[in-house]
Amino acid sequence: MFCRRFRMGRSLFLRIVEKVEARDNYFMQRRDNVGRLGLSAVQKITAVFRMLAYGCPADATDEYIKIGESTTIESLKRFYRAVLEEFAGEYLRSPNATDVARVLRIGKDHGFPRMLGSLDCMHWKWKNCPTAWARQYAGRSGSPTIILKAVADYDLWI
Repeated sequence: MFCRRFRMGRSLFLRIVEKVEARDNYFMQRRDNVGRLGLSAVQKITAVFRMLAYGCPADATDEYIKIGESTTIESLKRFYRAVLEEFAGEYLRSPNATDVARVLRIGKDHGFPRMLGSLDCMHWKWKNCPTAWARQYAGRSGSPTIILKAVADYDLWI
């Protein structure tokens, strides 16, 4: 259920929460002046993931997570900064020689020598295509489509 809802495993989600909370104290749960507990890091980051995964607006998270629009927007901004600071050096960079050698070795072990990744193409229906461009992007189905091309290795590293 968790994997389907968040499009990732629970352990990965909790690892991201832990790293982001350690990077930015905005995500730490605090008490207000009355002594009531505020929002936890899991609540704030869940709101951010709902916005990113489903494309829902910030005020829509209020109904599900009980978090206000301004808090959701601030959480999103701080989440992006924390993720960039924490993970950019390892994941958000071009592969180096060591990474390429590792991926080539794994490909060779699986019977695909000299293969870095697989290419995937997909036709997406362009729902909000401008009318003036509709014929230019019309596919075989007659409706406008966009071709999405992606290259990925076995663990989505590249």
